[in-house]
Amino acid sequence: MANKVRVWFDAEADYLEVRFSDAAGYEKETQHDAVMERVDAQGRVIGFSVLGVSRFRKDRPLEADLASA
Repeated sequence: MANKVRVWFDAEADYLEVRFSDAAGYEKETQHDAVMERVDAQGRVIGFSVLGVSRFRKDRPLEADLASA
């Protein structure tokens, strides 16, 4: 479990990013077209981002599967 979580929201870009680690990583597609996962060199999920946050209904959660190594 992460000790610290960092969350950024850019209202102008309608972009949300959540990171569980400051480790180096890269973005990887998920099955959901609005969600990208951030993984480290070993393939562990260290964060995720959501593009177009405001388009999702407020009464229903956004669901996406994130891979795990």
